[in-house]
Amino acid sequence: MRILIAEDDAVSRRILETYLRNWGYEVVTTLDGDEAWRAMSEPNAPNLAILDIMMPGIDGLEICRRLRQLSGAITPYIILLTAKHGASEIVKGIEAGADDYLTKPYDRSELRARVQVGVRIVELQNKLAVRVKELEGALEHVKLLQGILPICSYCKKIRGDQDYWQTVESYVADHSEAEFSHGICPTCYETTVKDQLARFRAFTSQDSESAPIKRRLIET
Repeated sequence: MRILIAEDDAVSRRILETYLRNWGYEVVTTLDGDEAWRAMSEPNAPNLAILDIMMPGIDGLEICRRLRQLSGAITPYIILLTAKHGASEIVKGIEAGADDYLTKPYDRSELRARVQVGVRIVELQNKLAVRVKELEGALEHVKLLQGILPICSYCKKIRGDQDYWQTVESYVADHSEAEFSHGICPTCYETTVKDQLARFRAFTSQDSESAPIKRRLIET
């Protein structure tokens, strides 16, 4: 998992970067808000960002607002760092689009727990995005037959959209992606095909027996 950190204080930035790398994360380090915004605007930007609210250039709140306006299947998970205490600061961050916050000085174990929550959410978003893409691809190849279909009680033709009658095969082919492979069911074989085969064999047998007589007549 790639995590972006935006922290203008060198000591705080180094500590945060060390923690994340020791926990197995790939870290993208930025020194101010402008650099952080450029990094998060790239196509392959990290899916999780830890942003200090007070930074030179664009502050953390404005970066949150801009990121939430970007269109994309996956939005980054944002953790804000603030040195100010009080509910009003937290509300500002949440309203700007942050997912979580930490108050400086933060506890190392609390930082790790909050990052782990963010990672789980990002992974769930990634899985959901994959499923949505698969579903969209499947829907492109599916047409659904819905409603009541008028069908003839005798010949079993279906009255189509243009008020003319079609065979079931023709109607289904026009309204779906289905293809047909033909066969003979056991009932039709016994009631129809079996008798036709017997008559055909009898006819071919009679024809073969009369063939020598036909040849002699032709020779004479």
